[in-house]
Amino acid sequence: MLKVLISGCNGHMGNVLAQICKEQGDVEIIAGFDLLGTEREDFPVLSNPAAFQGKADALIDFSAPAALPALLELGMREKIPLVLATTGYSPEQLSAIDAAAVELPIFRSGNMSLGVNVLTELVSRAAAALGEDFDVEIVERHHSRKVDAPSGTAFMLADAAAQALPYEPAYIYERRSLRRPREKREIGISSVRGGGIVGDHEVIFAGRDEVIELRHAAMSREVFASGALRAARFLARVKRPGLYSMKELVAHTI
Repeated sequence: MLKVLISGCNGHMGNVLAQICKEQGDVEIIAGFDLLGTEREDFPVLSNPAAFQGKADALIDFSAPAALPALLELGMREKIPLVLATTGYSPEQLSAIDAAAVELPIFRSGNMSLGVNVLTELVSRAAAALGEDFDVEIVERHHSRKVDAPSGTAFMLADAAAQALPYEPAYIYERRSLRRPREKREIGISSVRGGGIVGDHEVIFAGRDEVIELRHAAMSREVFASGALRAARFLARVKRPGLYSMKELVAHTI
């Protein structure tokens, strides 16, 4: 039986994850964390992770960056592996995650979808093949409630392209204030927020006489919750301290 904790259990993604866990015959939700401490019938809910004492195979976080310090503290104290599915971390928070991963298994990804991670690999290969002859632009679309922009996935895709290009590109987030032609060595990242868009990412390679577009569209939030639960199972097997991502999970699965 896989025993999990859910941070952000009463949010949109937390509810989806809780439902998927209940549908799995070998998963038990030990407790959930919610800032307001709103009670549930299916498992106990705590307003502060510091109040939890016990063991779990993994903690899955679908909350907000502000929750990170308390989650890292809990993970270190009780030796509980962390699946961080939240995006929008600051550079200082990313450094804190790296430091904690020296002693604790931590899984972090800007997107928990297997399809998005395949897209990331395709972007890397395309950037390596096309090089300086093609401009790279990324357009990401999400629902109106999403707070951070650009999305963590957009940064994943931009980084994948940047690492494969024969130069170090600059990331440009808006062009209104620039008032100049587009420079060759840059990656444009545009954000759209509206309605109930689950998640849509498009990477455009624009050449002089041809355009290549790579795109992934998430049709429901279940794809992210299922990926996070898959990551929790992975950490429960691995158990070794370190910072893991979808790349390791896919390689381990294959």
